[in-house]
Amino acid sequence: MKTTSYNAALEELRQIVEELQGENIDIDELAAKVRRASELIALCREKLRTAEGDLNTLWEQDNGSHS
Repeated sequence: MKTTSYNAALEELRQIVEELQGENIDIDELAAKVRRASELIALCREKLRTAEGDLNTLWEQDNGSHS
């Protein structure tokens, strides 16, 4: 599976939202887009959690070196 960057995932989510707001979407396409949006949201959440963990680690290391 290709790794998607946070920004690419966010842009794809924006495109999906725009498409979902359109009036001419059939139910099969709707279901597929909702599934894809769910995958992208999970990916973005994971990337944010990872970044938060990395920042917390740096913060703890920095605070530990100034004791």
